[in-house]
Amino acid sequence: MIVGTEWLIEAFECDAPKLRELVVLQDVFARIVNDLGLKTLGAPAWHKFGGEGGVTGLVMLTESHLACHTYPEYRTATFNLYCCRTRPEWNWEENLKEMLNASEIKVTKIERGNPKSEIQNPKSLIAGGEI
Repeated sequence: MIVGTEWLIEAFECDAPKLRELVVLQDVFARIVNDLGLKTLGAPAWHKFGGEGGVTGLVMLTESHLACHTYPEYRTATFNLYCCRTRPEWNWEENLKEMLNASEIKVTKIERGNPKSEIQNPKSLIAGGEI
Protein backbone atom coordinates (compact mmCIF):
# COMPACT_ATOMS: atom_id res chain seq x y z
CA MET A 1 0.00 0.00 0.00
CA ILE A 2 1.39 3.39 -0.99
CA VAL A 3 1.14 5.79 1.97
CA GLY A 4 2.45 8.93 0.33
CA THR A 5 4.67 10.61 -2.22
CA GLU A 6 7.89 12.43 -1.46
CA TRP A 7 9.61 14.87 -3.78
CA LEU A 8 13.30 15.71 -3.29
CA ILE A 9 14.30 18.76 -5.28
CA GLU A 10 17.68 20.31 -5.96
CA ALA A 11 17.94 23.66 -7.72
CA PHE A 12 21.38 24.53 -9.08
CA GLU A 13 23.06 27.75 -10.28
CA CYS A 14 20.47 29.89 -8.49
CA ASP A 15 20.80 33.62 -7.88
CA ALA A 16 22.85 33.59 -4.63
CA PRO A 17 21.30 36.79 -3.17
CA LYS A 18 17.81 35.26 -3.55
CA LEU A 19 18.95 32.23 -1.55
CA ARG A 20 19.81 34.57 1.34
CA GLU A 21 16.44 36.36 1.34
CA LEU A 22 13.88 34.96 3.75
CA VAL A 23 10.99 36.61 1.93
CA VAL A 24 11.95 34.91 -1.36
CA LEU A 25 11.80 31.44 0.22
CA GLN A 26 8.57 32.31 2.02
CA ASP A 27 7.11 33.24 -1.37
CA VAL A 28 8.22 29.87 -2.81
CA PHE A 29 6.50 28.06 0.08
CA ALA A 30 3.36 30.17 -0.30
CA ARG A 31 3.12 29.36 -4.00
CA ILE A 32 3.62 25.62 -3.41
CA VAL A 33 1.00 25.56 -0.65
CA ASN A 34 -1.46 27.62 -2.69
CA ASP A 35 -0.96 25.87 -6.03
CA LEU A 36 -1.29 22.38 -4.52
CA GLY A 37 -4.11 23.24 -2.13
CA LEU A 38 -2.09 22.16 0.90
CA LYS A 39 -3.14 22.98 4.45
CA THR A 40 -0.61 24.26 6.97
CA LEU A 41 -0.54 23.38 10.67
CA GLY A 42 0.68 26.30 12.75
CA ALA A 43 3.24 28.86 11.71
CA PRO A 44 6.20 27.89 9.53
CA ALA A 45 9.60 27.76 11.23
CA TRP A 46 12.31 29.82 9.50
CA HIS A 47 15.95 30.53 10.24
CA LYS A 48 18.19 32.96 8.38
CA PHE A 49 21.84 32.14 8.93
CA GLY A 50 24.14 35.09 9.61
CA GLY A 51 26.28 36.96 7.13
CA GLU A 52 26.29 35.39 3.69
CA GLY A 53 24.50 32.25 4.95
CA GLY A 54 21.32 30.82 3.60
CA VAL A 55 17.84 30.10 4.86
CA THR A 56 16.20 26.99 6.23
CA GLY A 57 12.46 26.54 6.55
CA LEU A 58 9.90 23.99 7.59
CA VAL A 59 6.13 23.97 7.56
CA MET A 60 4.01 21.15 8.90
CA LEU A 61 1.09 20.25 6.67
CA THR A 62 -2.02 18.22 7.32
CA GLU A 63 -0.61 16.20 4.43
CA SER A 64 2.86 15.99 6.09
CA HIS A 65 5.63 18.59 5.54
CA LEU A 66 7.49 20.99 3.28
CA ALA A 67 11.12 21.90 3.99
CA CYS A 68 13.96 23.80 2.33
CA HIS A 69 17.58 24.67 2.88
CA THR A 70 19.61 27.07 0.77
CA TYR A 71 23.34 27.21 0.13
CA PRO A 72 24.14 30.61 -1.43
CA GLU A 73 27.86 29.81 -1.44
CA TYR A 74 27.09 26.92 -3.82
CA ARG A 75 24.14 28.65 -5.53
CA THR A 76 22.00 25.65 -4.56
CA ALA A 77 18.62 25.22 -2.89
CA THR A 78 17.11 21.94 -1.72
CA PHE A 79 13.44 21.23 -1.06
CA ASN A 80 11.53 18.29 0.36
CA LEU A 81 7.76 17.87 0.04
CA TYR A 82 6.00 14.84 1.48
CA CYS A 83 2.28 14.33 0.95
CA CYS A 84 0.24 11.44 2.28
CA ARG A 85 -2.53 12.13 -0.24
CA THR A 86 -2.32 12.21 -4.01
CA ARG A 87 -1.50 15.67 -5.34
CA PRO A 88 -0.93 17.03 -8.82
CA GLU A 89 2.64 17.50 -9.94
CA TRP A 90 4.01 20.96 -9.19
CA ASN A 91 6.17 22.36 -11.99
CA TRP A 92 9.34 22.62 -9.90
CA GLU A 93 11.51 23.37 -12.92
CA GLU A 94 9.49 26.25 -14.29
CA ASN A 95 8.67 27.77 -10.90
CA LEU A 96 12.17 27.58 -9.39
CA LYS A 97 13.74 28.90 -12.58
CA GLU A 98 11.37 31.86 -12.33
CA MET A 99 11.59 32.45 -8.57
CA LEU A 100 15.27 31.62 -7.88
CA ASN A 101 16.77 32.06 -11.35
CA ALA A 102 17.91 28.42 -11.18
CA SER A 103 19.46 27.03 -14.35
CA GLU A 104 19.05 23.33 -13.53
CA ILE A 105 16.48 21.47 -11.46
CA LYS A 106 16.69 17.84 -10.35
CA VAL A 107 13.47 16.24 -9.06
CA THR A 108 13.37 12.82 -7.44
CA LYS A 109 9.90 11.42 -6.78
CA ILE A 110 9.54 8.56 -4.32
CA GLU A 111 6.39 6.56 -3.69
CA ARG A 112 6.46 5.76 0.04
CA GLY A 113 5.10 2.48 1.36
CA ASN A 114 4.95 -1.02 -0.02
CA PRO A 115 3.12 -1.26 -3.36
CA LYS A 116 2.94 -5.05 -2.99
CA SER A 117 1.26 -4.91 0.40
CA GLU A 118 -2.51 -5.30 0.48
CA ILE A 119 -4.15 -5.15 3.87
CA GLN A 120 -7.07 -7.54 3.80
CA ASN A 121 -8.61 -6.49 7.10
CA PRO A 122 -7.25 -3.10 8.28
CA LYS A 123 -9.20 -3.31 11.55
CA SER A 124 -7.16 -6.32 12.61
CA LEU A 125 -3.86 -4.41 12.51
CA ILE A 126 -2.65 -1.79 14.92
CA ALA A 127 0.88 -0.39 14.56
CA GLY A 128 1.98 -3.43 12.61
CA GLY A 129 0.71 -6.00 15.13
CA GLU A 130 -2.49 -7.95 15.48
CA ILE A 131 -5.09 -6.96 18.02
